[in-house]
Amino acid sequence: MLLCTAAVILPCSFYALSTVDMLSLAEKTALVSAMVNMPEGSLALLEDRFRDKLSEKEAYEDGYYGEAPENREDITPYNMPYPQMESSAPQEEGETSSSSASEKNAVPKAPSPATDTTHVIPQRYRGTIVQENMAGYREGLLTYGAGYLRNYTEFSDEEIETIMKKGNNIQLEDTTEPQVLIFHTHATESYEPYDSDTYDTRNNWRTTDNNNNMVAVGNALEAQLKAAGIGVIHDTTQHDYPSYNGSYERSAETIKSYLEKYPSIKVCLDVHRDAIQREEDLIVKPVTEIDGKKAAQLMIITGSDDGTMNIPHWRENLRFAAAVQDQLEQDYPTLTRPIFFCYRKYNMDLTTGSLLFEVGSNANTLEESIYTANLVGKSLGKLLAPVKEK
Repeated sequence: MLLCTAAVILPCSFYALSTVDMLSLAEKTALVSAMVNMPEGSLALLEDRFRDKLSEKEAYEDGYYGEAPENREDITPYNMPYPQMESSAPQEEGETSSSSASEKNAVPKAPSPATDTTHVIPQRYRGTIVQENMAGYREGLLTYGAGYLRNYTEFSDEEIETIMKKGNNIQLEDTTEPQVLIFHTHATESYEPYDSDTYDTRNNWRTTDNNNNMVAVGNALEAQLKAAGIGVIHDTTQHDYPSYNGSYERSAETIKSYLEKYPSIKVCLDVHRDAIQREEDLIVKPVTEIDGKKAAQLMIITGSDDGTMNIPHWRENLRFAAAVQDQLEQDYPTLTRPIFFCYRKYNMDLTTGSLLFEVGSNANTLEESIYTANLVGKSLGKLLAPVKEK
């Protein structure tokens, strides 16, 4: 299936499109249809690409995303709004009324309302933020333990489930050597400044200030893993600055250099944030509540190979992704969105423990995302607890 490659790095707003006179109305409509609610959103990237008049085909020629899509209809289910319902799923016979949302097939509750009402944006620059709990309770998802996966490949559901059921394939050792690498292909991605129901359409959600971009989120993840006794390297290189194009090629060189220097590294985590745009001036905030506090929902991306991307060990990455999400959902129900399993590379050919984390979206706040990174770090520390020598 080639649909999963649609708009790999182009989801963003009509605002960017409106700045490009060369696009006809029909072209704008087609682009937004492909862009909405897909991972790796970037308004800045779209502006750069169309400023240079690059075609869609050229956007795929680096080989990181497979062939350009021919049809986008199959992404529609992924774009639909998630229903916000308060009741839990029907109980099985023998269940007690104390069953919680942590159980499989439970319907997550809607997030609490936005809290900020003091920062007023001029009407002409005002867009809408919709909060949604995008946890995996929808039909058509595959499951492993407490986790969910959406299969965008041509591999059968049965084959994918068989792979996931093999369980976690990553086991760390009791050593002081680094075993986890955290890095950011798109380090300058940033978040909304306030927990609000509106946003400023002039915001491009990017900053080189490492206190307010993905590096800050990575710092929280790093701290929790180190607290669990795991050796971690957190690379803070801004691979997407000053040029966004070529980010993955540059981060690949960073990964290779660390793997060569530290053969002990078994896990490589590329930490990003998503961008979900459903209409011209409407963006989506994937959020849940953990212990009464808002947390940006995490989406794990793991890639497969359609024969064009040379990811020979994608099954190992898939096993790891499933194990991570299962642990997260056991510890913090509804913290994750379904695993995004598709024909994408994202440098996952370099290790068998490579995952891409989308921590919230541009509509979340940094506080919500750092909270999530702390929770993820605690669960990962538990899952990857080093084997102690006897």
